Amino acid sequence: MVSLAEIQAARSLLERKVIRTPLVYSPTFSDMTGAEVYLKLETMQKAGSFKVRGAANRIFGRRSEIGRGGVIAASAGNHAQGVAVAAAMAGVAATIVMPEWVSLSKQEATVGYGARVILRGSSLEESIAYAKKAALDEDMTFIHPYDDPLVIAGQGTIGLEVLEDLPDVDIVVVPVGGGGLIAGIATAVKSSRPGARVVGVQAAACPSAAEAFRGGGPVTVEALPTIADGIRVKRTGDLTYPVVRDLVDGVVLVGEQAIMEAMLQLLERKKVLSEGAGAAPLAALLSRGVAVAKREKVVLVISGGNVDTFLLERILKKGLYASGRMLQLAVTVEEGTHSLPALLQALAHAGGVVNRIDQERSAPDLPVHQMRVILELEARGRHHREALIAALHEAGFAARPFPAD
Repeated sequence: MVSLAEIQAARSLLERKVIRTPLVYSPTFSDMTGAEVYLKLETMQKAGSFKVRGAANRIFGRRSEIGRGGVIAASAGNHAQGVAVAAAMAGVAATIVMPEWVSLSKQEATVGYGARVILRGSSLEESIAYAKKAALDEDMTFIHPYDDPLVIAGQGTIGLEVLEDLPDVDIVVVPVGGGGLIAGIATAVKSSRPGARVVGVQAAACPSAAEAFRGGGPVTVEALPTIADGIRVKRTGDLTYPVVRDLVDGVVLVGEQAIMEAMLQLLERKKVLSEGAGAAPLAALLSRGVAVAKREKVVLVISGGNVDTFLLERILKKGLYASGRMLQLAVTVEEGTHSLPALLQALAHAGGVVNRIDQERSAPDLPVHQMRVILELEARGRHHREALIAALHEAGFAARPFPAD
């Protein structure tokens, strides 16, 4: 197991190599929960996530042992960019093996940091297997994303920073994939403040750490698609599991909807762009998955902000629909010059904001004297959504959600 001394050594080694990220108090989330909520913003770290800490500690800590071909890693995102940045700082070549389905933006970001990218494998496990073989064939050093003591120690520097900024912290909530991040943070926090709780959060779509915690050892689970792809790891690490078992106070699961809503809340309330994995701690807190007492000091580790731009657009829109802030309605009206103005006037009186209007006249189910109007609207929330529909009904318009609920 990694010791506090090893984490402190990593802190000294990483000084001026990585960013000391801020711990930011959130009045909004504090009011919503009754606790004092702080955000540890690893979104502001080099390469946009915490991963550069562990990668840099591993590369600089064993610089003399790196093979002639440089370093190699397998990743679908943040670990790739963290290794690329750390290797560039150390002046060694970096090769990153990525699954064939990884987004173009993540490929380009990794190349932009100076790494060579190889697309191999239909899963991350297949990419890891290819990278390990290539490391032997081409005299490269494989950098594991979490099951490495130096990587764990590097991630643990986050815990030291939290304790320096908030010495009386009560709870630290951490996203969990393979377990390297929470293992490092739990070691640092519990060594100095044993009474503090460290709670892990996973996507319900891939509950590997939760199952390991419950069953007494690492197990391989089915990994369903999730927007928290940064913690979509089928099996908790063999090195990280004993730390999770001994030092972590529990692992909770959050659903996709809760993660999406947390991403939207972070962006709207704190202007923090978080990826799905980074928003998972807030999702757990707001959904009451993590129990907190009044005025307890809670730190949420927002682990990264590397979300694909096109995916972000879809996530935010789905979040707005789910929260009742956007809706689509289908309204059938009589053809004529007054129908559409009357419909829009009824919406205006109810306080609805129209984003888009589509008109359909040739659908097989429509009489020739009628048209269907599809409206995309902004609303203030679920209650206002229902009020808009009721107002249209009162005005004589048969409005229904589109597509039908």
